[in-house]
Amino acid sequence: MLREPITVLQPLHGAQSARPLGGNERTMSQGMSSYQEMFQLERFFAGRLKVWGVFQDRFGSVRRKFEADAQGIWDGATLTLLENFTYEDGQTEQRTWRIDKVGDTRYRGRADDVVGLAEGEVRDNALNWSYLFTLVVGGRSYTVRFNEWLFLQSDGILLNRTEVTKFGLRIGQVVSVFSRLPDMRDLGELEHRAAIGS
Repeated sequence: MLREPITVLQPLHGAQSARPLGGNERTMSQGMSSYQEMFQLERFFAGRLKVWGVFQDRFGSVRRKFEADAQGIWDGATLTLLENFTYEDGQTEQRTWRIDKVGDTRYRGRADDVVGLAEGEVRDNALNWSYLFTLVVGGRSYTVRFNEWLFLQSDGILLNRTEVTKFGLRIGQVVSVFSRLPDMRDLGELEHRAAIGS
């Protein structure tokens, strides 16, 4: 759901498929889920969102910053999520996700630059989202894995920490924040009520 700041930091491409939650990841999810509202991907991402994030290399240095505007539509079976990214150097990027709910807590998604399927599982207020992506750097393509952990906070903010690896070795991470924006129809109603003093 994130695009990383390095040329195109997102899905991966390669022969592997998304992997399920591992032991360490389950421990992380259990240990960090202090807010107990169940996270519903289709509910959070339906509507307008704003995203702010940074890409850090494996040493923790910030290498790139980005912002994104997103719009999601849930039709009862599939979430279509359009993301428009703008990086601090002026580069722009667009991605469209189509995500299906395949169980009470499991999701499967696809996007043009994702190799195979992305897979995710919800645990309490956390979603683990994993997929392979083709990262383009200096005109060359690399297959990397994105392993995202998204945590819904009590104030409605969604925190995302994405580990980026190649051959099992960590090459960096993306840290980002998602905030839902008011629906324009809701804003129109509020303005109308204010105008008539109700």
